Amino acid sequence: MNTNAPIIIDHFSDVLCIWAYIGQIRLDELQKKFGDNISLNYHFIQVFGAVESKMAKNWQDKGGIKAYSNHVKDIVNQYPHIEIHPDLWSKNIPTSSTSCHLFLKAIQNLDLKDELGMEVKDVIWQLRLAFFKDLIDISSLDQQLALAKRLNLPVEKISQQIFSGLAHAALEDDLDKKQVFRVSGSPTLIFNDGRQTLYGNVGYRLIEANIEELLKDKHQHFSWC
Repeated sequence: MNTNAPIIIDHFSDVLCIWAYIGQIRLDELQKKFGDNISLNYHFIQVFGAVESKMAKNWQDKGGIKAYSNHVKDIVNQYPHIEIHPDLWSKNIPTSSTSCHLFLKAIQNLDLKDELGMEVKDVIWQLRLAFFKDLIDISSLDQQLALAKRLNLPVEKISQQIFSGLAHAALEDDLDKKQVFRVSGSPTLIFNDGRQTLYGNVGYRLIEANIEELLKDKHQHFSWC
């Protein structure tokens, strides 16, 4: 094992997930503290792959999507570090997160080829902000490409990644990883090649403790069994 290699952290989320939006500040703090000692790999899962049917199934008996909107607002009231639009989940409601994830896989593919010109995590954050704070229907490809244009990203190359099927293939790889690591929801952090999993609204100190333990001795983090 290369003891100089960074600790790999696989981060799974849905771009429409409020908990992933809330938790981004923790990821930023981890990168600030640990720097090159960690490497975050971003993967996407379709918790909101079909918004209309999801809301009908989970919220129909609770007041529908309006009730879900109020639920999200109640959550956000506990976290003053984030902002949401007052009409979130009431107007400009996205149809699916899948198209957003295709866009982001196109972004990641270009980053691997050094053709992006911006950090992937910053594009993910800008897409989340567009939805949660600016009330943009980010399930629309037109809106995704408009965002890319505002960020001075290579719009034609992004489109080519999507139309060629390359972004679809990358998203399918994320689905495979979800099954391998048995990811059950958003957000999920996977450490140590799947041996450790932190799921949901996990506090920063707990994530930090897991990383510090792995960094103590990279040769001793396998199962003792």
